[in-house]
Amino acid sequence: MDEEKKKIIRSILYPSLFVGILWLVKVVEELSGVNLVVYGLYPRTWPGLLGIITCPLLHSSYSHLFSNSIPLLVLGAMTFYFYRPVAFSVFFWVYFMSGIWLWAAGREANHVGASGLVYGFAAFLFFSGIIRKERTLMVLSMLIVFLYGSMVWGLFPIYPRISWEAHLLGSLAGVITAFYFRKEGPQAKKFEGEDEEDDGEEIKEEEA
Repeated sequence: MDEEKKKIIRSILYPSLFVGILWLVKVVEELSGVNLVVYGLYPRTWPGLLGIITCPLLHSSYSHLFSNSIPLLVLGAMTFYFYRPVAFSVFFWVYFMSGIWLWAAGREANHVGASGLVYGFAAFLFFSGIIRKERTLMVLSMLIVFLYGSMVWGLFPIYPRISWEAHLLGSLAGVITAFYFRKEGPQAKKFEGEDEEDDGEEIKEEEA
């Protein structure tokens, strides 16, 4: 039981630290009177390259920050709880892949906010459960659909002020990491009734 408590605490700790950094940046911005949003990601410009790192850390308002904070905590905690061995790698790759792609393909506008990470975590959790075919993780995938299924509308250019490209590219990064890390972390249990021929077919598919 103590180990389970430690696992839960660790799973909550890391996303909480990151969200805490986001709030600290916003508070410092408010107290200093310096508009840090200008350091966001502006696609295809040399100064905009810095935005690959700074974009998820900056938010246009407290409401914008709050709307990203809750899903980051929930989805981040799920990722660290169920996929602890690859959680940091998933965070790293989604963070930088989505940022680089946004710099290369985004609209000519100043992009800020951590919503690309939110979509990346959601896509990773959903597709990891489907790919691995493990019962608990598939239930988790369905839970993601139930909680955040409406996020799908954020993938389309419906609202001009919303960076739908960040959402779309973050989701793509989440799908890629789900596939790339499919053999690491929790796996579906193999039962004694499985024959060798089936195993051979699985290996062929994975190599292709």
